[in-house]
Amino acid sequence: MKKTLLFSGLLLFIGSACSPLTDKEKTDNTVNKETIKEHIYYLASDEMKGRDTGSPEILKAADYIADQLKAYGAKPVPGADGYFQAVPIRKKSPAESATLDFSGKNFELGTNLLVLEGQSEKVEGEIVFLNYALAADYEGKDVEGKIVFAKIGDGEATDTRQILQFSRQKYQLALENGAAGIVEFYNLPTSFEQVGARFRSTSLSIDPDGDEGRIIPQLWLKDADNSTQKFMMTRSIKRANIEIKGMVNELTKDKNVLAMIEGTDPELKDEFIMFSAHYDHVGIGRPDETGDSIYNGTRDNAIGTVTVLSAAENIGKYPMRRSALFVLYTGEEKGLIGSRWMADNPIIPLNEIVFCWNSDNAGYNDTTVSTVIGLERFTVVPQLIKDANTAYGLTAIDDPAGEQGLFDRSDNVSFARKGIPAPTYSLGFRAFDGDVTKYYHKPGDNPETVDYDYLFKFFSSYVLASRLIGNADETPFWIESDKYYETGKALYGKD
Repeated sequence: MKKTLLFSGLLLFIGSACSPLTDKEKTDNTVNKETIKEHIYYLASDEMKGRDTGSPEILKAADYIADQLKAYGAKPVPGADGYFQAVPIRKKSPAESATLDFSGKNFELGTNLLVLEGQSEKVEGEIVFLNYALAADYEGKDVEGKIVFAKIGDGEATDTRQILQFSRQKYQLALENGAAGIVEFYNLPTSFEQVGARFRSTSLSIDPDGDEGRIIPQLWLKDADNSTQKFMMTRSIKRANIEIKGMVNELTKDKNVLAMIEGTDPELKDEFIMFSAHYDHVGIGRPDETGDSIYNGTRDNAIGTVTVLSAAENIGKYPMRRSALFVLYTGEEKGLIGSRWMADNPIIPLNEIVFCWNSDNAGYNDTTVSTVIGLERFTVVPQLIKDANTAYGLTAIDDPAGEQGLFDRSDNVSFARKGIPAPTYSLGFRAFDGDVTKYYHKPGDNPETVDYDYLFKFFSSYVLASRLIGNADETPFWIESDKYYETGKALYGKD
């Protein structure tokens, strides 16, 4: 009898040991509060100086993230530069001083001169007047090495945005035709001082060419009554001199971080679940009442970054049926730069990415919920996300602050616009107020100010939801009434 009981017990033990782990058990085996804390404390440390786009510190953060992905078993994506995708961001700081002179007339930055493009340099050249300096005005004209002078706009546009679009065209035309510089006479209704405010701060933008090609000065010369233009037209003025000081115009070394883990299902592994978050923040800014000027960005978005790392750690140990693509973006705070670049220059074809599981945060004011921006806009996933939250004592709710337009303010929208189902998983809030606004883009958003017991539940529910989505029989899609439904049908070739 004893032998029979012993044998039965042994069979029960063996059967239990050999039974496959559930997705929840796999989640419990990897999500660890101390690991979460360690990652957040590093990424949001004062040492990282707010992880500003274009800074040395964001490059350190990128290397750290790549090292973690590699350690978790995630592999480089074919076509990437190791674990990186370079993002060609041009950083342009305002000139400290600038002068223009011709025929004894002198003009200075701020008084009657604005610098739109250029870098610190001296330029001297022959003057050529080209009406509006649009394409037709260059026909039959030799401007090689010369400084082009032109009227602003096209003679009809008065809206500042349109005028700036024309100015960008004119800059490119001057560059392509070999000009040494271009000066436009500014005589529009919007005050020169008001429009000048646009050019007094450092700007970041995508440079599609991504090279260190030739840069020429582009100036706006204040000429409200057209007197300077008339002076130039009625005299034989041969040459002009331009000098710009203290202006930096260069490409940064910013990059998206990415890696992948192949799925286990022979068919479903061709579908990718993309786990994404931005890892930049806003850097150093105005000090608070304590004198702290480092905007550490714990909630926005060290937590989102570590959420994705937690998924990578889990899937590296327990791959899903579908393949996983992990992407951490630079430049979100500067206009979704990193995600826009990847969406327009995908390394994995967009129609192979069936779901973008983005994680971004402003803060939280309810530790009983997770807030999923766009939760009910998709098939399949809403119930899976709700079940995952329930498993850890949380409730998944949809966006309660529609007035904030949050769906269109994070990296998910770069892919939603392409047709990819793309919600954003956020810390729990019932309204965009209270402790959310208390820490949002503030120096006080430090690692010690968050509730790590809540974060453990939040991270666990994200990872479990990830597994449920990645292993589901049915592929997520937009609900039929969604504005991106038709775009998604076109992307995936659905009838």
